[in-house]
Amino acid sequence: MRRYGKHTDEDDIRTRPGRRNTRPRTNIRPKHEDAAEGLVLTVDRGRLTCLVEDRVVMAMKARELGRKAAVVGDRVAIVGDLTGKKDSLARIVRIEERTSVLRRTADDDDPYERVVVANADQLAVVTALADPEPRPRLIDRCLVAAYAGGLEPLLVLTKSDLAPPDKLLELYGHLDIPYVVTSREELRNGTALARVREQLEGKITAFVGHSGVGKTTLVNSLVPEEQRRTTGHVNAVTGRGRHTTTSALALPLSGSDGWVIDTPGLRSFGLHHVDPSQVIHAFPDLEPGTEGCPRACSHDEPDCALDAWVAEGHADPARLYSLRRLLATRERKEGD
Repeated sequence: MRRYGKHTDEDDIRTRPGRRNTRPRTNIRPKHEDAAEGLVLTVDRGRLTCLVEDRVVMAMKARELGRKAAVVGDRVAIVGDLTGKKDSLARIVRIEERTSVLRRTADDDDPYERVVVANADQLAVVTALADPEPRPRLIDRCLVAAYAGGLEPLLVLTKSDLAPPDKLLELYGHLDIPYVVTSREELRNGTALARVREQLEGKITAFVGHSGVGKTTLVNSLVPEEQRRTTGHVNAVTGRGRHTTTSALALPLSGSDGWVIDTPGLRSFGLHHVDPSQVIHAFPDLEPGTEGCPRACSHDEPDCALDAWVAEGHADPARLYSLRRLLATRERKEGD
């Protein structure tokens, strides 16, 4: 079949222009100085929901960002359609510098770290006092990740109507971590919310905890406008709940300038990415004592200078025990 007629002319022939006639490629990218500022609220299969001023905008990541991914809590620069109308799509062209990062790996042997939340001020570790039973090793791992990532930790103990909190609080008392104890009845009638909100005011708080501890129930109580489906069943054999929160989501705290970030329920919290030397920064009373430690000291060996530092009365021995327990948690499984 002929593409052209019988009597073709040279002008009828479509030719591809030579390389010299095409626009030259360049590595210079636009600076997007007029880009709007946005906050990433959630990420779902390559689409990012962002808050731009008072509008919720759907966006995608620009190709020039390469493999760098934006996560919940990131402050980003956005261009394109910022109206927030249905079917509109903007483009994230820059991820601003992060002030804190909560990371985890699948397990301690996995070198691939996953950024869970960015720019949070504190990490609320939610654990039930019963049904399911507390998992101190998992709590320890969350604390190590918080210290390493620049977040202040907060313990939220739920279901105090099923078991007293004294034993668990004694375990963490020497870490000077703020805590809130709640019961199921207090969450239902709202009396516990004031105590929790007091710890969240003016801060961005990421909530973590394994399934079934009441984490999402607590978030729903704090942000009633945005109800998330909670875990309805705890396995009687494993003591674990079924995951119902499948993606992290940032929500504005009602009647406050604070934010809460609900994250998926944890089954494990790998610490392959954590440098043990970072954990000592969470112990300002012990840190000066490390000046006499041998190079690359693990702080749990015969030549560690912290033993003498504590013996001289500079710090409480229980604090040194807590430090070494946290450092050792990277060598243990969460369920130990």
